[in-house]
Amino acid sequence: MNDEEYQQIYTTALRLLTRREHSSLELRNKLLARDLDERLITTVLDELVEQDLLSEQRFAELFVHGRFERGYGPVRIRAELRERGISADGADAGLADLSGVWVESAMKQREKRFGAHHPDEFRERARQMRFLQQRGFSGEQIRAAFQE
Repeated sequence: MNDEEYQQIYTTALRLLTRREHSSLELRNKLLARDLDERLITTVLDELVEQDLLSEQRFAELFVHGRFERGYGPVRIRAELRERGISADGADAGLADLSGVWVESAMKQREKRFGAHHPDEFRERARQMRFLQQRGFSGEQIRAAFQE
């Protein structure tokens, strides 16, 4: 094992983690993009997990709250977590804290974009529903957001 390269990988990983939380997959991809030894990267990542400096659970919780604050729904957040290598169980755990607020969030996003008045015509209602769907809200949450 090359101690110098190991130390370089460890230092780079720590520097990336001080900026923000990363998933293991994100951190691995960033380190691989620097043409570093894959075996050493795996060793460093395992050590960071062992030291609790790299945590999938912590990443998922922070990611979920950040996306929620930006007005995204659980469907989109779950898909983005999957892209970042977080398991379905990890995503569910991260989303669990917010389980009761999605309809309210969908209502708030609709109102922020289109105003307080609910649309009377079908085309406008469909347009607003598509907007919420693209933001990542489920059909049930979208329908509930249009209840007066």
